[in-house]
Parts: sequence; C-alpha cells; structure tokens
Amino acid sequence: MLRVLLVDDYEPWRVFVASMIQNQTELRVVGEATDGLEAVQLAQQLKPDLILLDIGLPNLNGLEAAHRIRELCPPAKILIVSENRSRDIAEAALRAGAGGYVIKSSAATELLPAIAAVLQGKRFLSAGSSGPPLGDEEHEHTAPPRRQNVEHHEIRFYANDAALVDDFASFLEPSAKKGHAVIVIATESHRNDILRRLQGDGLDTSIAVRQKRYIGLDVADSHLPLIEQAIKAATEKGLHIAVG
Repeated sequence: MLRVLLVDDYEPWRVFVASMIQNQTELRVVGEATDGLEAVQLAQQLKPDLILLDIGLPNLNGLEAAHRIRELCPPAKILIVSENRSRDIAEAALRAGAGGYVIKSSAATELLPAIAAVLQGKRFLSAGSSGPPLGDEEHEHTAPPRRQNVEHHEIRFYANDAALVDDFASFLEPSAKKGHAVIVIATESHRNDILRRLQGDGLDTSIAVRQKRYIGLDVADSHLPLIEQAIKAATEKGLHIAVG
C-alpha cells in the first residue's frame, strides 16, 4: 500500500482526486494539506510515498514546498498538479524535485498514468503543457495529445473562470479554424469570454456565427432540440462537430 499526501487549497479538487485514488487498491490517501507550509510539515510527519502538489498555494508556493520536501524527505515522490500550462513552470517544477507535471483539466485521463510513471522513477509531462521540450527525453514520458474528433465525455474541475475559458477555447479553436461546427453550452458570461478569447486568437467569430458554425447555448436552459438540429445540419454539410 503506497501512501499519498494531497496538497491543494481547493476542497472540491481534493475530493475529486481522493475519489480517483480510493479506487486504486495500491494507493491510500493518508493526509491532506491546504498550504505549502502545512505540506512540508505533513511530509515530515507522515513520510508519504507520493505527494500530489499544487503550485498556487497560500503561505508557501508549491515549487518552494517541493524544494523543501525534497531536502527533508528524499524518498518521497512529488507530482505537481496545476492548471498552469507553461513548459517553463513545468521545468522549474522538475528542477525543484518533482517527478512529473499534470495539467489539472487533463487529470481525469492523465493523473493515474502520471502517478504510475512517477512511482516508477520516470518523468511525466502533461500533453496540455506548451513550449519547447524539457530535454532528457530518454527518461521523459509525455502524455499523447488528445485526438480532436473523438466521441467521449469528460468531467473537469476548474480553479477559476479564467481556467475554464482558456480550456474551452483551446479545445474549440482547432475545430473552429478548420471550419467545423462548434457548439458551446455555458453561461452567458462564459460564452462571451470564450468568444473574445477566440477572436483574440484570430478567429472571425462573426462569420462563424452567421454561417451557424458557431452556436452558443445557455447551460441553464433546455436546448436539446436546438442541439439536435445543429448537429443534424452540420452532419448534412459534412462538418465535424466540437461540443464544449
């Protein structure tokens, strides 16, 4: 049984991760911390095998906490789980002593493989991070990028509205730029922010809306008939569909 310490100041996220871990017979959550200093203290007390560590923590950020934990508890493996997608941040996390880096919004598919890799002494880098390779590719395992046109459902947690908008826009942008149909089901404020983000990335959303290739629906309303009509119309035109 491998002992796991969860470190994140957002309780719903800790609950989500704990629910994933409790289904793994070889893993057990032995403690939870909500800030960096508490993480260092619990790491010394509990001697966990693995620490899942966020970066944006109160009192002491995750990178500094990882550095201190590495000095005080060398046997413990550290896996950073953050919504920050920068390769520079991922590289800093590895220098601080982490064995891997997972983007939070990809955790539903990447967290368990990342845990397995880090516990085996391998590096794991989330497919959602951006920037040049970290180097040392011989010992680095990078999650394969998600295919765009796959029928599936994902449940994701976001620390804030900006993270949600960024992830939705990143998911929808490739399909929209190729002329495929895009359906966004979200609150009005989120839909407006996603549109602004896509416009800022060079997508002419006014044309997409006029041609009914970009359809925004309110999450609070029941729009199943409209969704079915949009999907049918797009399919008849031979267009791919991305729904967020």
